[in-house]
This record gives sequence, structure tokens and C-alpha cells, in this order.
Amino acid sequence: MSPMSEFFAMGGYAIYVWSAWGLTALVMTANLLLPLRQCRKLRIELEQPE
Repeated sequence: MSPMSEFFAMGGYAIYVWSAWGLTALVMTANLLLPLRQCRKLRIELEQPE
């Protein structure tokens, strides 16, 4: 096996390792985008006169 395919196979634990990386990336992205979206929504709400 080539070194690159060994890296991606992770010694037989590839499914666990890559799913953990994917889930972590998903949570980190959500932690960034959800507060930004809520902040934008709140600013729009506060700028509108009643």
C-alpha cells in the first residue's frame, strides 16, 4: 500500500476517525454560523421602527 492510502485507511479505523473529523467540522461550522445568523436577524429587528 502507498503511504497516502495507509494514511486514509488509518490502520483499519478509518470509518471511526473520518466520521469523528466530519462531525467535529460540522459542529464547529454550526458554532460559527448560527450565532452570526442570529446576530444579523437581531440587528434587522432592532433597526426596524415600530
